[in-house]
This record gives sequence, structure tokens and C-alpha cells, in this order.
Amino acid sequence: MTALGFLYPGHFAEDDYPRIEQLLGSDIRVDLVHTDPGEDAYRVDALYGMGSPERLAQGVEGLRLTGAEAVVWACTGGSFVRGWQGAHEQVRELARAAGMPASSTSFGFVHAAAEIGVRRVALAAAYPEDVTGLFADFLRAGRIEVAAARSVGIVTAAEVAAWGEAEVLALAREADVPQAEAVLLPDTALHTVSHITALEKDLGKPVLTSNQVSVWEALRLADRRVNAPELGTLFTREPIVQV
Repeated sequence: MTALGFLYPGHFAEDDYPRIEQLLGSDIRVDLVHTDPGEDAYRVDALYGMGSPERLAQGVEGLRLTGAEAVVWACTGGSFVRGWQGAHEQVRELARAAGMPASSTSFGFVHAAAEIGVRRVALAAAYPEDVTGLFADFLRAGRIEVAAARSVGIVTAAEVAAWGEAEVLALAREADVPQAEAVLLPDTALHTVSHITALEKDLGKPVLTSNQVSVWEALRLADRRVNAPELGTLFTREPIVQV
């Protein structure tokens, strides 16, 4: 049994995680510990506070009881707003506090893109434009070219969590450009797990989403490789790249 731990802010699209667990198989356990998100706002200051050491440390206390082998801070905006170096410091502190390997959703995107061999992506984000720009900067720091970026301008996770397949597909289509080798949909408040295969079929290219890459990143930390085609191209390639 491999136990994976996730610190997830608030209650938005957390039901993606038991769905992923079901698709991965019976020997992998996905455990979520909910952290205090603070103010539900897609502003840089609010996102920065969401990933504060104090809030993550509170989550770690609950995580210790799960027996997790690795932990991922399952929040895209709450990591990339700190910049490349700041996000590294964040996961280093998390690893020390948890006593286990740690990462974040933002680094999961970078590592997952390397895993599927893409360097040029389209970014489909529900965030306001300034927040989307910070994620684009983060990806560039990870040596990923952003060929196009679409920002919807939504200001709360609660609104994003209410989206269904039609809205997710429309966003991905609007962001995609022929030059992009993959489409990235950030935000762990966005329900995407049930839509990944439909998205990839419609766009004709790999799709990476926050909750999908969060779990893949935890598996990478735990040195596990799982074939799960319903979770998209990312879960059908071998081997996992160790970065």
C-alpha cells in the first residue's frame, strides 16, 4: 500500500481525489487534509497568505495520522505566487515540517510537462489576468514556453468549483493554439478529473490539470508508476522522470 498525503485549501473540488484514487487501483491511498484557505479571493495577497508556513504547519499535524509517504501542497495559486525560489522554499519548509518528501501542484505541472515531453504549452486559467501572468512566469522559470494564455477573470474558488464539463471544455478550446504541445488548466478548485479524456480527445493533445498533476507528483515522490489511461496521457507514459 502506498499512502499519499495532500494539503488541500478549503472545500471546493476535493471530490476529484477519491475519484482519482478509484482509478489508480486498490494499493494506493489518497488522503486529504483540509487547510484554512483564509479569504476566498484570487488576489496575490490572499493566495500568498493561503500558503503561509503557519497554515501548512497546521495541516501537517493532521497529515501525520494518515501514514503518508509523501505530501503535496495541492494548491496551484498558493505556490506559484511566491515565484520560483519562493515556491522552492515553501516546499522545503513543508518537507521539514512533515518529515517526508514534499512538493506542490505548481512544481507538479513543471515535472509533468517534462514527463510527457512538452516544452510549449497553452495556459487555460480561470484566474484574473495578473495571477495567470504569474503562473506563466513560473512555467518559464521551469523552462516551459507559454505559447498562449487565456484568463477568464474569475475572482473566487467557489465560482470555479461550480463549473461543469461545458465550461471547462470551452476554456480549454479558447486557450489552445496550434503551436501548443499541451494545454494546462491550473486551479485545484476546478473539477477536471471526469473530463480529462474528453478534453484530450477534443483538443487532440495532452491536457494537464491541477488535481491530476498533484496526484502524479505525489506518486513521483513516492517512486510509484501507475498506468491509468482515464487520467490522461500523463498516466500512460513510462517511466516517470525523476527531477
